[in-house]
Amino acid sequence: MTGAEFLASFIATGELHGLRIGAALDEVDRAFRHPFVDVVGEEREWLRRDYGLVEFAFNPEPEPEWVMASASIQLHRLAADDGLARSWARSTGVEFPRYTSWEELRDELSRTYGVPELEITDQGGFLQYRAVSSNVSVLVVDGEDEERGHHVGDGDVWGLDLWAPFRAG
Repeated sequence: MTGAEFLASFIATGELHGLRIGAALDEVDRAFRHPFVDVVGEEREWLRRDYGLVEFAFNPEPEPEWVMASASIQLHRLAADDGLARSWARSTGVEFPRYTSWEELRDELSRTYGVPELEITDQGGFLQYRAVSSNVSVLVVDGEDEERGHHVGDGDVWGLDLWAPFRAG
């Protein structure tokens, strides 16, 4: 699967390898067979698991112990690390290029079923495309002077975030 296909599916469904907000840590372990680093808050009030390209944040719950609160795909890391895309492709079957342009992703979204409407906001150096119905946002570099190199450039996707929906209470 290409990176653009994977990202378009993520935007349309709000699922990352079948995982949604509220998934248990053991579900993430089964879905991702890739090296990771865990960082736990001093009082175990949160857990962040970093797989290099993907990061998850977890909140503590009585049963199961950790529950997914958010997930991020850190595409910008691919520009500076040639090996990251290769190792990710080996462990997940998803092949990412060094850079993913918003134009390329937008083209793939046009061919993807169920893509929600995207709300666009300026985030100061970035444009945020937010799919409210799937709880996914896409951050795109918006700076004419930003050139590709060991970092993403103007018009490139910086990353995607899956967040828990706000519930008024």
